[in-house]
Amino acid sequence: MAEAVEPIGWERALMAAEKVKERLRRATRALDAAGVPYAVAGGNAVAEWVGRVDEDAVRNTRDVDLLVRRGDLQAVRAALEAVGFVYHQLLDIDLFIDGPQGKSSGGIHLLFAGEKVRQDDDHTLPALEESEPASEFQVANLDAVVRMKLTDWRDKDRTHLRDLIGVGLLDTTWPGRLPPPLGARLQQLLDDPNGW
Repeated sequence: MAEAVEPIGWERALMAAEKVKERLRRATRALDAAGVPYAVAGGNAVAEWVGRVDEDAVRNTRDVDLLVRRGDLQAVRAALEAVGFVYHQLLDIDLFIDGPQGKSSGGIHLLFAGEKVRQDDDHTLPALEESEPASEFQVANLDAVVRMKLTDWRDKDRTHLRDLIGVGLLDTTWPGRLPPPLGARLQQLLDDPNGW
């Protein structure tokens, strides 16, 4: 009998990326079937937008961010728990892990439309109306994604913004369209993408 071969690093990375995509599809299909409004946000939204221009420039992400209405939380829970996700609240974050042995780092994180993620954020999250259909799910529109990334302004958010700049989705016309301080942040990245 042949011995099982342990996957090597790049194979593990591909398998991990496929697991995230499978979680994304399973969650959004469950919400669609239940008629619960949502929009894909975060790294998967960036990947959707970048992939429309250049599939080779798409970056993988570890988790799934879903923008939902707080008033729909019970309907979201029912839909996601019906397909095997387990609800948790961790440090004031509402999330779902993939089964009892799932990890929060690879889970489904809920963001609440029209609310701030952190009290000191400059802006609230977009409304669900700021979304559009993609091939497999509803996705936050580009303006909404850019504002969310500029508001969070973590290293990974700046990397996602660089990806959007790199495929030509963001250019010098964008900073003037954004409220302060978001326009200034984007201008910094456009002026010196590698300086951040």
